[in-house]
Amino acid sequence: MTKGKVYLVGAGPGDPKLITIYGLECIQKSDVILYDRLVNKQLLDHAKAGAELIFCGKEPGNHELIQEKIHELLVEKALEGKTVTRLKGGDPCVFGRVGEEAEVLAENHIKFEIVPGITSGIAAPAYAGITVTHRDYSSSFAIVTGHGRAEKQEDHLNWNALAQGIDTIAFYMGVGNLNYICKKLIENGKSANTPVAVIQWGTTDKQKTLTGTLNTIEKLASQEGMKHPSIIIVGEVVKLREKIKWFEELQLNIEKQKEENYVNYQ
Repeated sequence: MTKGKVYLVGAGPGDPKLITIYGLECIQKSDVILYDRLVNKQLLDHAKAGAELIFCGKEPGNHELIQEKIHELLVEKALEGKTVTRLKGGDPCVFGRVGEEAEVLAENHIKFEIVPGITSGIAAPAYAGITVTHRDYSSSFAIVTGHGRAEKQEDHLNWNALAQGIDTIAFYMGVGNLNYICKKLIENGKSANTPVAVIQWGTTDKQKTLTGTLNTIEKLASQEGMKHPSIIIVGEVVKLREKIKWFEELQLNIEKQKEENYVNYQ
């Protein structure tokens, strides 16, 4: 039997309209779609009739399918001659383990393509009115995993380089580790008054944004119940939000229009 092909696709940050045209085409032509927890389920409506949809999302403490099982499924379905889309939230190359999946496919001589997507570390702040670079505030930007802790021997970050050398830092998967992140940045020379934003469910109608400083954001986030999935943005660019927070204004206008339509209908 002729081997199938696998498309490793970034679904974008949450808003289904933010997937690429090519990513959507991969969904439409696939026989099998393996999709993650943070993929907007509306994208699955574009799957062809009869396509097999397999949920393989993972979250802390609740792994539906371990990574090795995902590897096995990709190989198994491709060896059956099927066209497979592995659909991941954001960009598959940013903390998406796509490199490991691509390696397994290559080792099994299965053809594949990596289809980039818009990563949440750029899109979520953009929807919150924060551009990760700005001529006046930031000429450097880093994407960092935020869940590592020293006591678990999982902290491999160069905190001094981040604190001293990067203008804007986007921490992924770090909202539960916010106290440690702020502590390490301050210890390594970042001002305690550096602006910070926490953006939950970025680019969706559930988006919630909270701002503070390295000194205050952990307490504020705890009070507001900020949970995963959230992106943490550290840097002076957070100041832009008060001037250009376009998405909240758009959402308010939509709600206002709905209320007016309801009153008129009555």
